[in-house]
Amino acid sequence: MDRPGLEHSRREGFFGALDYALLVPVLLIAAMGLYALSGVLASLYDGAAAMFVKQAGAVVAGITIALLVCLLDLPTLKLLGWATYWVGLVLLVVVLVDRFSMEQYTGADSWLSIPLIGTLQPSEIAKPGLAMTTAYVLEDLKAKRTPGWRAALRLAGLYLPVLFLISRQPDLGTMLVIVFLFACMLFAYGLRARYFLLAGSTAALAAVPVFLFVLKTYQRNRLLAFLFPGLDPNMAYQVDQSRLAIGAGGLIGNLTGTTVTVPVKASDFLFAGLAERMGLVGTTALLVFIFFFLGRSLLVAARAPTPATSSMAAGIAAVFAFHFIENLGMNVGLMPVTGIPLPFVSLGGTAMLVNFFSLGVLLCISMERRRTAEPEPAP
Repeated sequence: MDRPGLEHSRREGFFGALDYALLVPVLLIAAMGLYALSGVLASLYDGAAAMFVKQAGAVVAGITIALLVCLLDLPTLKLLGWATYWVGLVLLVVVLVDRFSMEQYTGADSWLSIPLIGTLQPSEIAKPGLAMTTAYVLEDLKAKRTPGWRAALRLAGLYLPVLFLISRQPDLGTMLVIVFLFACMLFAYGLRARYFLLAGSTAALAAVPVFLFVLKTYQRNRLLAFLFPGLDPNMAYQVDQSRLAIGAGGLIGNLTGTTVTVPVKASDFLFAGLAERMGLVGTTALLVFIFFFLGRSLLVAARAPTPATSSMAAGIAAVFAFHFIENLGMNVGLMPVTGIPLPFVSLGGTAMLVNFFSLGVLLCISMERRRTAEPEPAP
């Protein structure tokens, strides 16, 4: 007799604890992305409808994943973090030994071909896996359960294999995201500023040798096009076209019916397509939603119930921030062009699912804080 009332109470408790300040901005961003993508695909591809349905399906599946992850308790979240890391690491190894490659189109061998599913990018899975596992290593260090030298070895064991495997693809953009993630998590942990200054000085000294002997030709050209826009118009073509598309959007969108051609407009440069279709009003709304989401993510990190979940939320927020800043910046010429997608917007099933997975982790941490902060009901 009590079961219907009990089920109602559980549903009420879940929806009451759900952090809508995190969820709603993401849903609005994803909706704007789908709206922009529908127009871009229709102008570029004959099979636009099928591609749009696939992307919309990834959004729906991602929302489902986020809601399932946020139901987990903290011990299960820890297990999920380690499982995510190891799955990502194993798949990164598979990328290098399988016979499938998209390097001729993307410049990097970063994808797997999965029957009935399509392509999968394991490096995307590695990002939340690293954020979640690093959090528990730092928590053990802060609680003095692990000596400093052992924690350093554990962190090296986590990051070096992933960075090495991604460097073999090679995918410089993802490597930069992971380095930024690590730096932000150490900053949130409380590492002294002099270590960051030392690391920054070392990176500055290594910049020239890396540019000359490590980067591929197309990567050097992208950096040169960013640093010296007038050096070669061909190298700056992508960014120049992106700016034209953004400018063509005007106040409320391009009403002429003629669209501006931008390479990879449906993925890395979808912001230009969104600006062209929705104008200044749409891009302003998008920036407001992004700012609100990132601010809320940092607030979740600051109020997290445990040191591990605080570090975890900070790391995930750092990954999102890097993606948003880099992608928006390269669309307007303020950042060098990389293969970094715009979260919850750009075409790509793997990135969409992983972004919603990361959102689910943030929701889980926020809901756990709310549950533990609420007083016990009276008998």
